[in-house]
Amino acid sequence: MLEYIPGELAHRPVNAEGYLFIHCVFVGFKKGFKQKGYASALLKECINEAKQQNRRGVAVVTRKGSFMSDNNIFLKHRFEIVGKASPDFQLLALRFNEDLIIPSFKSHITENKDIKQKGLVIMRSVQCPYIEKNVNAILETAQKKYNLTAKLIDLKNPESVQQAPCAFGSFCMIYNGEVISHHPISNTRFENMMNKLLR
Repeated sequence: MLEYIPGELAHRPVNAEGYLFIHCVFVGFKKGFKQKGYASALLKECINEAKQQNRRGVAVVTRKGSFMSDNNIFLKHRFEIVGKASPDFQLLALRFNEDLIIPSFKSHITENKDIKQKGLVIMRSVQCPYIEKNVNAILETAQKKYNLTAKLIDLKNPESVQQAPCAFGSFCMIYNGEVISHHPISNTRFENMMNKLLR
């Protein structure tokens, strides 16, 4: 699957008005689905639709790691890196006309403003259906194993997601003012992180 949406409604903290914005690309868990050109075929359909809609182009946020696509497939299809955000996120765009406005990360992402949240705070949006299960497990573990009552912030619309402090947008985990996860994680990964933090 390849999920995309008008850039102004993106669940990432980006300025991408007039573009189609890709949230995720996923081609099965089995090796038999890999290296068959499925992702490229899906991406070409997205690009064609953007042209049919007279969009400025297509944009995407990438990062190596779980829940993210790295930039390889997009660079292969002539996307260019147009922005970077901490710790290692990249914003890529395929512009149909080089004179057009280039997408960018929201300024609060690139300025690394201090986060004032104390305790354990989890921000999430409904953009990714896999996040809810993981977050529910993390909330339970935080309470039972670490005696932490996490503050859960549901980001209910694109505007609130675009103000999130992490470049992933749809998920962010903060502990005592520090971002400890910039993208969704499993409950096991959460336990490993907390065991290190609370030593």
